Amino acid sequence: MAETPVPERPGNGERGPGRVVVVGTGLIGTSIALALRGRGSEVYLSDRDAAALDVAVQIGAGEPLPDGGLDGPADLAVIAVPPAAVAVTLLDAQKRRLAEVYTDVASVKALPLAQAAELGCELASYVPGHPLAGRERSGPSAARDDLFLGRPWALCPAEATAPAAVAAVEGLARLCGAMPVTVDAEHHDRSVALVSHAPHVVSAAVAARLTGADDTALGLAGQGVRDVTRIAASDPRLWIGILAANAEPVADVLEAVATDLAVAASLLRDGSEGAATHVADLLLRGNAGRARIPGKHGGDQRSYATVTVVIPDRPGELAMIFQAATIAGVNVEDVSIEHSPGRPVGVLELSVQPEEAARLADELRARGWSVPG
Repeated sequence: MAETPVPERPGNGERGPGRVVVVGTGLIGTSIALALRGRGSEVYLSDRDAAALDVAVQIGAGEPLPDGGLDGPADLAVIAVPPAAVAVTLLDAQKRRLAEVYTDVASVKALPLAQAAELGCELASYVPGHPLAGRERSGPSAARDDLFLGRPWALCPAEATAPAAVAAVEGLARLCGAMPVTVDAEHHDRSVALVSHAPHVVSAAVAARLTGADDTALGLAGQGVRDVTRIAASDPRLWIGILAANAEPVADVLEAVATDLAVAASLLRDGSEGAATHVADLLLRGNAGRARIPGKHGGDQRSYATVTVVIPDRPGELAMIFQAATIAGVNVEDVSIEHSPGRPVGVLELSVQPEEAARLADELRARGWSVPG
């Protein structure tokens, strides 16, 4: 089977649409603007938050949209606002004839599409979209031109959507380095409830337990709890809007997870050997589910060897380790770092091809790093 091609980094190769208006200068809108600027597009920005707009302009994402609009419609308008505001923003933009084609980037699709139809928006030029990328940080200062590189970008056109509009938004996704995927809006919402929205709530629930933890427990926190709670650091104001707009599918997933957890809790309290077997079944199902998540470049997950390195917490250390990997001719497939509480060292885990692990370990030891095993 041929390997999935790696998307280009935004800013190389094909040029973007001539003029684009981005309405909403948060993380996603500003990142799209930066990627398109790198492709040579003329980008205009609009936001009711003057401070956010100013930051986006200062970092080079585009120019403020003139109060009177442009001298003609832009090629494309990207509506980067919360799900509940998409339809009214679309209607306003269409009344002003802001662009020829419109898309949005909200993480819920059925609600904005239904509301747009109810408001009488012109659906032929509207392509509901959702780039599946993000960060724990929000706002324009967290934006990156490569945020979408290699990520799926869902497109959920209505029956009335014109093929030319779909093609234009597919082109937008590819120009940002993403991989466009066409999916029905309802199917999209059920899918993201399972793989994004409900996991965020579960992460928040685990993180919420830490609010009452004592210093001893927090001092023992390792990479496991950091991994589970990482996404819980995201902006609650943003997420309450997402969850409210996709409430039913998210509730279905959370109820199923809650049932699994309640059964596991009951069995653990039972303490019998048979109960432990049932809990083990949940853990095994977890292994099986985790293994189904696509791996690097969208292919099957591969088993990598881990090379563990103890590194001092000082400038340039990581760069030298990656340089050593280059000299050894080893490609680092993934990397994670865990800091030792109260100590100026960290533990670096480098995921590499199994046949390359010993060569990398030897190179690092020869250069003075501590490599256990």
